[in-house]
Amino acid sequence: MKNRNGLKGHTQRGQCAKRISILDAAAEVFCREGFSGASIDEIAVEAGVSRQTIYNHYREKETLFTAVVEDVMDRANAMLYSILSTFPDKSDRLEDDLTAFAVRLTKNCLCNQDGKFLRKLVQSEGERYPHLFETWRQHGPGKIGTALGALFARLSHKGVLRIDDFDLAARQFLALVNADLQMITLFGGTPTDEELESGARNAVQTFIRAYAGPASETAPRTPALAVVS
Repeated sequence: MKNRNGLKGHTQRGQCAKRISILDAAAEVFCREGFSGASIDEIAVEAGVSRQTIYNHYREKETLFTAVVEDVMDRANAMLYSILSTFPDKSDRLEDDLTAFAVRLTKNCLCNQDGKFLRKLVQSEGERYPHLFETWRQHGPGKIGTALGALFARLSHKGVLRIDDFDLAARQFLALVNADLQMITLFGGTPTDEELESGARNAVQTFIRAYAGPASETAPRTPALAVVS
């Protein structure tokens, strides 16, 4: 019995390793070729497995693509919630703390490998295959806005900011943070630390002017923070 259990555990680990290898290879090929241009044969070669092994795990290319998007979203969401846990909740250094938060958000969620991958796929395949990105729509942008809106609600309830519509404020904050980076990321570029800092500070200054509460209006300005990675 012990040997059979050991063999079963070894087999399960092997299957898990194959799935990871297939997902990683599929992500590379889908990103490079797009959904329509990618082939199961090419993914199999990249993963070092047989074509039949991929079909045994995922049945068809569409199922594999959806699994890849879900896998990337799981990693992206884990990083997102890690960054959201650093959201500032005090008013004495609001501009600098929000700027540092925005830098962390863009650097680790927008400009990292997973962020670039999702953005490229949505731009190239989203219009032709909208159903393939249903998971991304449900658990990506909408989830970020809702979570960020709840954090802005805390600042508003403390009187740090004056916000009536928290979800709207969250969407506006994200739009402002991305404003100076759009042309860079649109063509696959990666913003420098200086560009991330400058874009984040411009966004935060505009946001605070729009939603300033009594605490933030009277808070003294502090020197700019260094980029926080």
